[in-house]
Amino acid sequence: MLHIVNKSPFERNTLESCLRLATKGSAVLLTEDAVYAATTGSAAEGKIKAAMADLKIYALSPDLQARGMAGRVMDGVNLVDYGGFVDLVTEHSNCQSWL
Repeated sequence: MLHIVNKSPFERNTLESCLRLATKGSAVLLTEDAVYAATTGSAAEGKIKAAMADLKIYALSPDLQARGMAGRVMDGVNLVDYGGFVDLVTEHSNCQSWL
């Protein structure tokens, strides 16, 4: 399953809920303000690193660039562009958007 999170981890618990409920082998795509969780030094860094043991973590590169965070992405987070976003959706039989 592909889990898509777009809310800031500093304003909502959406990412935390997603990481807690996602099953091993699933993928998580961070978009919009959720991309802050993919940056080094963020409060969510430990949770993302722990999740990488069981989940593939992706971040939408244009959203990181728009927020000036492109150079601060932690190791292990896979960057995708819009085409890569589409590829992830087509590669997974189910998608869950976390609101």
